[in-house]
Amino acid sequence: MLINWLLIGVGITATVVLLFRDWRLTIPALLLNYITLALFSAEQQFIASDVDLFGGISTLVMVKMITGLAVTSILSITALTFSREYGLENLDEFGLAELRRAARTAQRQQASQPFHLNDYVMPFWAGVLALFASTSLPYVYAIAPTPAADFAWYWLVFTGVLTIATASDLLKIGLGLLLCTSGIDILYTAVVSTVKEGGLNVIPLVLLSQFHILLALAIAYLCGLLYGRLKTLELNELYKQ
Repeated sequence: MLINWLLIGVGITATVVLLFRDWRLTIPALLLNYITLALFSAEQQFIASDVDLFGGISTLVMVKMITGLAVTSILSITALTFSREYGLENLDEFGLAELRRAARTAQRQQASQPFHLNDYVMPFWAGVLALFASTSLPYVYAIAPTPAADFAWYWLVFTGVLTIATASDLLKIGLGLLLCTSGIDILYTAVVSTVKEGGLNVIPLVLLSQFHILLALAIAYLCGLLYGRLKTLELNELYKQ
């Protein structure tokens, strides 16, 4: 029963990232995704418990949770920074005009999102396709030691790729990349834990956690570059230049 609840948590949080555009929803959902994945790894006993907390938990599980907190903190600061207006007094007339134009465009898009269900049709059906593939492939082409682990990594990779394919802004592309990375992370943890000789090695898992943080920093840097040029993170503006 616990496995099912954790898988439901992984599925729902990844679905929120896929479907919604508002970073106030998607970034907290990504944080919850990291937490549920860490608890899933502990519940599946991929990582041995070595800390006497909450009935026994692994240090690496705590590291994964801290990694998720660090990643989402970086992305939250990025979203907050590039959704506010700074240094307006230092802009000339052309800069102010461009900033006002970008602000009006963003306001129109934000106001129209709740009423334009067509914007969610493609992500919805993409999610349905990902659900079908993630529930079928564990029985057709099993890689992880359990169907639950196979579903988890298939689901994360599929939703991550589809998030990238349907994203309208750079920040959401970053969220999709992080979902894919989490899928590869859980697959590596599940497969290597079944190796009798040696088993899990701490160093690769720590490097994977560091890669998550470096990827988040790279996403923040690219968002800064795009915003510095276009005053928006919307990818549509690239085709208007």
